[in-house]
Amino acid sequence: MTDFDRSHHVYQSSDFDEIIKDTIRFFNGTPIHPITLPQRFTGTGVYGIYCIAKYGLYRQFHLINRTGFYVPIYIGKAVPKGWRQARQTSGITSQGCELYNRLQQHSRNIEDVEDLDRTDYFCRFMILENRESDLIGTVEAALIRQYQPLWNTLIDGFGNHDPGKGRYQQAKSDWDVCHPGRAWADKCQGVAANRDELHQQIQSFLERLSLNDG
Repeated sequence: MTDFDRSHHVYQSSDFDEIIKDTIRFFNGTPIHPITLPQRFTGTGVYGIYCIAKYGLYRQFHLINRTGFYVPIYIGKAVPKGWRQARQTSGITSQGCELYNRLQQHSRNIEDVEDLDRTDYFCRFMILENRESDLIGTVEAALIRQYQPLWNTLIDGFGNHDPGKGRYQQAKSDWDVCHPGRAWADKCQGVAANRDELHQQIQSFLERLSLNDG
């Protein structure tokens, strides 16, 4: 038994920052595809969704991403089955289509709502499998910190699932308030945010983003 010393509990690695920088470099170099992917593939990993809308609420993204897909509107992950319960075994390549399925789900969500055009949305992704799958949550968090995507930080709820019967007492997410159309979201009965106020916050966010881009 020794006296408490916090420094004895702090883990640090000089290699960690370089590993994360390397994954971000790789991510940013992956090809861009329409969010409605034409070919099914296996794997888990991390993805980004990019907007290039010329009109509507997100029209400033066309200017921001006009010469390249630099600023994602959303960052997400698709994990192996059993990942959250630590039942997934590192070293086994995923035979599921978790990443593909997640992106297709997002594509359908965008298609379902009233004011978004699916053809304005693109994606890039990196597949993390075998031992590298242990990095999925860390890489997702690093990308969100770096890019502060609008649908991760200001307007939450894009990645939500149907809460199921008996759980509709919760409020509709900010994303669903801004973009009505998901049938299950319309069942949510809680007190939601004001749509006009959210739109104003989005405009302010995009104006700051445009200034930083310039």
